[in-house]
Amino acid sequence: MGKQFAKIEPEHKAFIERQRVFFVASAAPKGRVNVSPKGMSTLRVLADNDVAYLDCTGSGSETRAHLLASEDKRLTLMFCAFEGDPVILRLYGRGQSLMRGSPEYRQLLPHFDEIPGSRQIVRLSVDLVQTSCGMGVPLFDYKADRQNLVRYWTVQGIDNLRKYWRLKNTRSIDGLPTEFAPDTMAPPG
Repeated sequence: MGKQFAKIEPEHKAFIERQRVFFVASAAPKGRVNVSPKGMSTLRVLADNDVAYLDCTGSGSETRAHLLASEDKRLTLMFCAFEGDPVILRLYGRGQSLMRGSPEYRQLLPHFDEIPGSRQIVRLSVDLVQTSCGMGVPLFDYKADRQNLVRYWTVQGIDNLRKYWRLKNTRSIDGLPTEFAPDTMAPPG
């Protein structure tokens, strides 16, 4: 049976910080629902009702497009225990996309180790925390984070990163704009 909480309790924060992967779910008023896996130790609990993750360049930018397209900016993060006691924890709330190079991005960046290819910080104002048993989630052993993405964008450099953003990250799969401005986005560091 699921339990609901108004904020991230200390035991929730400890659970979140132990997880190696989490999932982000977003949707615009029309079109596809998107669920994306995230990892590489990119999520931070900033306060009892405030979390953020450093978003790396990928083949699409559905979360940003959905946040721009929806008035309520609904966003859900889900964490699953793949070892130890079975637990699923979801954070529900309103999301915000903070573009790389913006004042808001720079303000939150000290909470993260910036990764080559990072394009935004997604911030979630949490209005509900829900836990459930997770007994159907299998047990897995963690080996290591994949370093392919970091190596790839380190070798490619900022000019190729900007080309990729123009090619793959300016529209969602449903054609929604992301408002990425690759040529104005600051390089890492």
